Amino acid sequence: MDKRLLAIVALIFTAALLRLLPHAPNFSPIGAIALFGGAYLTNRFYSFLIPIAAMLISDLFLGFYSGTEMLVTYGAFCVTIMIGNVLRSNKSWIRVGFAALATSIIFFLITNFVFFYPNTMMPLYTRDLAGIMNSYIAGLAFFQNTVISDLFYSTVLFGGFYLLGVNIPSLKSEKIRA
Repeated sequence: MDKRLLAIVALIFTAALLRLLPHAPNFSPIGAIALFGGAYLTNRFYSFLIPIAAMLISDLFLGFYSGTEMLVTYGAFCVTIMIGNVLRSNKSWIRVGFAALATSIIFFLITNFVFFYPNTMMPLYTRDLAGIMNSYIAGLAFFQNTVISDLFYSTVLFGGFYLLGVNIPSLKSEKIRA
């Protein structure tokens, strides 16, 4: 197996294991895993398969949730992978930072859009404009942790892999521009 691919996969699965440690609500490496996998796994199939597999394996330990909620969460995760695919050819620090911020916002908007969720899942919110607004307002308390964690873990994954490439020539990847 290619050493570079192995290093990328190891970083993704190591980050996924961090979900198992105690952490603040919504402070997890999920967004960064998807963004990093999309950006660095050059085979489009692997760019989806490997991050999704890492998330599924960590969910085995954390527990799965309702089908609709899981579908929405993994769907938002796939959108983040697609944003990472766009970064693939030009991974500047600024672009990675903006992509991490954008994925936080997109994940928040998608996963809190309870209007389409079955009533049995989120009985606190009505299936109308007031319900979706209440969902977004309630989610703001968790959104800040999502933003901070996406920026933090993106820095760790993208920066860590860059430093690995600097120190281990066989892992050398394209340069991340300042």
